[in-house]
Amino acid sequence: MRFPAEQVAELARLCSGVQQAEVGGVTVFRIPALPLPEGCTPTVAEALLYPASRDGYASRLFFAEPIQGGPSRNWNGSLSFGGRSWCAISWTTPPNLKLAEMVLVHLRAFRQGGGA
Repeated sequence: MRFPAEQVAELARLCSGVQQAEVGGVTVFRIPALPLPEGCTPTVAEALLYPASRDGYASRLFFAEPIQGGPSRNWNGSLSFGGRSWCAISWTTPPNLKLAEMVLVHLRAFRQGGGA
């Protein structure tokens, strides 16, 4: 699965250090230092954007560790990548978003009153 260069560049501007990898034929994006909304611990987290349908979701944003703070969320997703297990919350995003939009919509889940 390939993404337009302008979408990858936009994601790289939003999240520095982004790296592409493949997981089961899907291009994923490792984000080494994703700034999280105010009130979250840690304030910056390692994340993995899975920009394709998985587990009934249009996209998933996996984290190297669960995020504390913000609204209570259901951690129901897991993915093995890079020799470790990543976790994701139950959060629905609209289909057909650009890569950077996916990340921003997923981050809404960690804002107080952030709604989908």
